Amino acid sequence: MGFLLGIIYLSFISLGLPDALLGAALTGGATWNTGYRIISVLQIVLTAILVFSLPKWKEQKTSSEETMGGKVLSLKEIIGIPGAKAIMICFFCYCAVEQTTMLWASSYLNLAKGVDAKTAASFAGMFCIGITVGRGINGFIAMKLNDRQMIRMGQAIILSGIIVMLFPFGQMVSLLGFALIGLGYAPVYPCIIHSTPDHFGAERSQAIIGVQMASAYIGTCLMPPLFGLLANHISIRLLPVYLLILLGLMVYMHERLERKVH
Repeated sequence: MGFLLGIIYLSFISLGLPDALLGAALTGGATWNTGYRIISVLQIVLTAILVFSLPKWKEQKTSSEETMGGKVLSLKEIIGIPGAKAIMICFFCYCAVEQTTMLWASSYLNLAKGVDAKTAASFAGMFCIGITVGRGINGFIAMKLNDRQMIRMGQAIILSGIIVMLFPFGQMVSLLGFALIGLGYAPVYPCIIHSTPDHFGAERSQAIIGVQMASAYIGTCLMPPLFGLLANHISIRLLPVYLLILLGLMVYMHERLERKVH
């Protein structure tokens, strides 16, 4: 029960449903204030359900602290594991690009591509749709490809989407670019998590996943506001370049990880 509600809550946030709801509100003639009120009410309801369902959550049999052979690992010890720094930076860049794209897509389409605000809000949802569709398709592809191949495939699709954004094509092509970026990001997150025991060993995987999540949250919190400063002081047209730099760093760190652990 609790697990299911947790999945629903995380899906509401991470799959961009707030953006979709805001876009629907604007397209339907409502103000942006109304859109945010709807989103806030839904989040309050979901949070309240989660709080009241806490007793239903099953208690874990093992400690949530990172352990290796019964020994608690310090952050210094975790970072010292070969490949740990590479996967931390890789995850940092993943979430940085995902959240920057999600939060700035509509503004980019409106200010850089001339799409009206209402349409831009709806167009930005294509990124989230790309992730959702991609996750469904990747479940079947994963039966043929391993985690390394899936991640590289996703990175190649992301690159194609950014390249589409870089060239001065029309509005519909820009929409395709955002959809491609979302489609490419679909396999990266689950495959990085799934490959952690293979890269670092089952006894270290809990510790590594912990620092991966911390790196992800740092990327989510820092990099979208940083792009906001660049957009405000230079130009919002820098969005594809910004994403390309982060993608390049993510690819480099993933390949570095593969060389270290194999």
